[in-house]
Amino acid sequence: MKSYQWILSFLLFTLSCNLFAESKSGVPPQEALQKLIEGNLRFTKGKSTRPNQSLERIQEVSKKQSPFATIVGCSDSRVPNEIIFDQGLGDLFILRTAGQVSTYASWGSIEFSVAVLGVNLVVVLGHSNCGAVNAACKSNDVPGHIITLTNAIKPAAEKTKHLEGDWLEHAVKANVALQVTSLRKLDPILSKRYNNGEIQIVGAIYDLETGKVTFLDEEYIVSISK
Repeated sequence: MKSYQWILSFLLFTLSCNLFAESKSGVPPQEALQKLIEGNLRFTKGKSTRPNQSLERIQEVSKKQSPFATIVGCSDSRVPNEIIFDQGLGDLFILRTAGQVSTYASWGSIEFSVAVLGVNLVVVLGHSNCGAVNAACKSNDVPGHIITLTNAIKPAAEKTKHLEGDWLEHAVKANVALQVTSLRKLDPILSKRYNNGEIQIVGAIYDLETGKVTFLDEEYIVSISK
C-alpha cells in the first residue's frame, strides 16, 4: 500500500512539473495588444466582425484552448470583454471581480493562463464610473464582504483625492495602475517573466459612454505607483 501511494505521489509530482513547465509558445505580447486595439476600434465604429463564434469554432476549442490575452476586468455587466474587443470563443482568458480586485484565486488563475496556456499579454481593465471605486472614494460603510473590495481600492482613492478634476475618474485610473504594478511584482511566475521581457502586463480604461478602450501610458503607471 505504501509503495502504491509513493508511486501515485511521484506521478502527480511529475505531472505538475510538466504542466507548469515554462512555455515559450503563444502570441507575442505586442501582436496580442494590437489585436485588442483593432478589435475595440471595430467595435466602436459599429463594424464588429464577431470572429470565432461559429459552430466549427465550438468544436475546435472543445479540444484545446489557446487564448492570446488575459483580461483582468471588472464584473460590471456593461463591460463584456469579448464584445468590446470583438473576439470570440477561446480568444480571451477572463477574470472578473468588482473593481477588478485580485486575490489568491485570481493570481493563481492569471499564473495558470501564462504558465500553462501560453498567454503573453495580461491586461488590467478598469472602466469609467466604476461603482466599486466610487464606494472606496466615499468611504461609506458597506455590508458583508464588499468591504474587502473597497479596502483594496482605497490606496488608489487616497493617492488621487488631492488632484484637480473628477476624483472618481482619477481613482479609477490609479486603481488600474496600482493593480498593474502589483501583478508585475507577483512572484514567482509573473514577476520573472515580466522582468525577462517574456510577457507584458498593461492597464486600460473602458469608457462606458463611447465604448472606447484607452491603454495607460507607462510613464503614468510608474509615477502613480511611487
